[in-house]
Amino acid sequence: MVKVIVGGVIEKDGKFLLVQEAKKHCYGKWNFPAGHLDFNESLIQGATREIKEETGCDVELNGVLNVANRILNDDLFVMIVFNAKLINENVEYDKDEILDVKWIDYDEIMNNMDDKLRGSYVKKAVYNNKNNIIAPIEIINVLDN
Repeated sequence: MVKVIVGGVIEKDGKFLLVQEAKKHCYGKWNFPAGHLDFNESLIQGATREIKEETGCDVELNGVLNVANRILNDDLFVMIVFNAKLINENVEYDKDEILDVKWIDYDEIMNNMDDKLRGSYVKKAVYNNKNNIIAPIEIINVLDN
């Protein structure tokens, strides 16, 4: 089965908004806000929704930071990570899904969190944001039937 994961990296004053996962298989690990794309949802709609659900923040997606895939058991995961501009910071979250939401300094993420991150892809996306390695949002299209 193919599963599409969408999410975004939000930066403010040199810090990045990360969420601490409450799911059993990744409990306590830090990630950027992300989740599964729903059926009949565009990539942009899905990422914006997931960011809002996991952080309470409103964002505008303005670029693509990373695209990756992974095979796990019999599933193919495709991840699209967007660069997200913070529009409204109203941090609130469902404590059944997220343990904490925190602004974390770039150097802390890159140098001290390897064992605390959900995966190396978190550092890759944050690195790309910090170094302005951002593809234009216009590369994202909704295909017609």
